[in-house]
Amino acid sequence: MRRYARQVVLPEVGATGQERLTGARALVIGAGGLGVPVLQYLAGAGVGRITVVDPDTVERGNLHRQVMYGEAWLGQAKAEAAAKILRGLNPEVNVRPLVAALDPENAGELAAGCDVVLDCADSFAVSYTLSDACFAEGTPFISASALGLGGYAGGFCGGAPSLRAVFPDLPERAASCATAGILGPVVGLLGALQARMALGVLLGLDPSPLGQLVTFDEAMRFGGFRFEGAPEPEDALRFAGVGEIAAEDFVADLRGADEAPVPVGARFAVEDFGPGGPRPAPGQRAMMVCRSGLRSWRAARRLREAWDGEIRLVAMGDGEMRGRQ
Repeated sequence: MRRYARQVVLPEVGATGQERLTGARALVIGAGGLGVPVLQYLAGAGVGRITVVDPDTVERGNLHRQVMYGEAWLGQAKAEAAAKILRGLNPEVNVRPLVAALDPENAGELAAGCDVVLDCADSFAVSYTLSDACFAEGTPFISASALGLGGYAGGFCGGAPSLRAVFPDLPERAASCATAGILGPVVGLLGALQARMALGVLLGLDPSPLGQLVTFDEAMRFGGFRFEGAPEPEDALRFAGVGEIAAEDFVADLRGADEAPVPVGARFAVEDFGPGGPRPAPGQRAMMVCRSGLRSWRAARRLREAWDGEIRLVAMGDGEMRGRQ
């Protein structure tokens, strides 16, 4: 117990709490700017089994915020690099790396049996997909998003409302660290907050981090609110995996020819849908395809105004279902 002496002395932890952490299973999606502090603090606290999922490699342009890595790790898979570093930090922790992208086809399997799932990908497609999987299984879900000089972290599912209850709609426009920029300490702060929330869930602390949203803004002010009573949205637009597209589906590919020279279905623009626009035949399922899922969501909302059948969103392009933070 010498390794954990400074946290075991806390009445909220103690020997019993440390045993709970040692026996816990955590799933971390994304080993980038948010994932780095999450992984370091979970491993440092002695969370017994950690699975880290990320399809990307360590890049020089990310080192300013992904500070667990260095020049020696450039070009290596982030999940595998993170696992090696964490084993050096705490050899008592079992870290399993998975070099793969999170998608609706593997989300349920990856989250199954976990005590807490942490969304460190900072992608709305990943966030909603994981929230749906965790809400269905009753698994606590800790999600964060960071951009520019601010962001938020929140505890969802596991008996609390889902991410959809707090954010029922996708943003009208998408931005990323590559396009809008990010200050390294901002993701470090929010990732550390995610780790704090996850440890609170695993230790059963009261008040629970579940049902709590914490914000941090450009003026370095913290805010937030509790949302235990937030209702779940009805008939939510859900994501589907590429492999779920069937031959009999109505498939609308909203990507341009520069993004997808060979479309997976008929090529449309968002503005094509709505009253008087194209619609599936009776009994067909509509699969709305784009790179991130944002155009799919916008087109699906327009289609829903004129058609009441099943609609699914597919995020198919370069990395939106990945651990990009």
